[in-house]
Amino acid sequence: MATLPLPKAPSARRLPILLAGALALASGGAIVLAQVLGDRGVPPVAASTDIEVHGIAVDVAGKSPEDARENGWKLAQRLAWKKISGPAISDSQLSGLVSAILVEREEISSRRYIATLGVVFDRARAGGLLGGGGAQARSAPMLTLPVLITGGTQTVFELRNPWQRAWAEHQTGASAIDYVRPTGSGGESLLLTYGQTSRRSRAWWTNILDQFGAADVLIPIARLHYTYPGGPIEGHFTARYGPDDRFLSEFALRAQSPDQLPQMLEQAVQRFDAIFTQALADGALRPDPTLRLEGVQLSPEVQALVEAARRAEEIEAATGEVVPEASPVNPAAPAPSAIASGTETAGAANTFTVQVATPDAAAVDAALAAVRGTGGVRGASTSSIAIGGTSVLRVSFAGDLDALAAALRARGWQVTQGANALAISR
Repeated sequence: MATLPLPKAPSARRLPILLAGALALASGGAIVLAQVLGDRGVPPVAASTDIEVHGIAVDVAGKSPEDARENGWKLAQRLAWKKISGPAISDSQLSGLVSAILVEREEISSRRYIATLGVVFDRARAGGLLGGGGAQARSAPMLTLPVLITGGTQTVFELRNPWQRAWAEHQTGASAIDYVRPTGSGGESLLLTYGQTSRRSRAWWTNILDQFGAADVLIPIARLHYTYPGGPIEGHFTARYGPDDRFLSEFALRAQSPDQLPQMLEQAVQRFDAIFTQALADGALRPDPTLRLEGVQLSPEVQALVEAARRAEEIEAATGEVVPEASPVNPAAPAPSAIASGTETAGAANTFTVQVATPDAAAVDAALAAVRGTGGVRGASTSSIAIGGTSVLRVSFAGDLDALAAALRARGWQVTQGANALAISR
């Protein structure tokens, strides 16, 4: 009876490699899930138009701790009202204007109260006395990406951090800037990264802004330097905006200890709001028009030529017959619809799914530009991006799926047709 040789045992050098490969295969799904799971999101507070005054320091005495605190809160109301240049009114009237007291820091003893407070005035009641009861002009919606740089690492939403929390907890309702603040949870931590701030592709930015309903992007950058553990923290802050990462302004702040870091970051957010508001007033904070190419208004003559050229391309692709183009010199050129009977005219747009191979980011931009330039296409956007794989486009087309496939073939694409979907490649 023949004996079969036993397989050779892996060498000691190869064994760690094989074990590592097995572990990677077994935990591959967990690694992918770990990129989007975890405590990342910090939900922003609801925007309110109330008037907030922060950083009111009080140091008062009283007959008891409760009496000292009440005296401190009354003093904070008067100081806050004075800080916003309110007219002289009685304490009872002033109390009727206050909707909340925010305790930023407080120390209470048997007869003394030392605190830093914030006072919130109801705009509906206080606006008339302050002369600010009218409507306030606001900016276009601005996607806000707070970047934290510390220890050589740039973080946006990958991990919860104090800079993200400062922006999430800041009350923006009374600001002239319409901030769009992502929570940073789920896939947002993978999409909105520091690398995105240096990306110049308008197609990428347009798709991201469309997902969040924003017109442009604001990039407040906080660079923190810890002098030594438990010691002062030096902060350098830079305001940038737009897909080209344009510089607006910068400033520096210093916290004496880690306990004062939240107060420093809140002060920085207020400084950023003042910078963005001033840029809006100066006319510098305008949405980039290149982010909304479909919003460019063309003259009726140019629009008619564009539509005629698109219809001619469709007919040439379907029949192979060259269609004379309409022009200002030859306005009587026959319309494509009169030459090719039975050709579908522009009507209600249908939405189809188009899959395209995208080996790199440039392929995504090229595919979007080519599909958008195809005759009959009303619009195209990415619903799923896979660099090095197959991305998915959502295409709005004035016609049926067969007509879309023919139009894409005329543009040089190899088209595979499926059920309400196409796969294209070069």
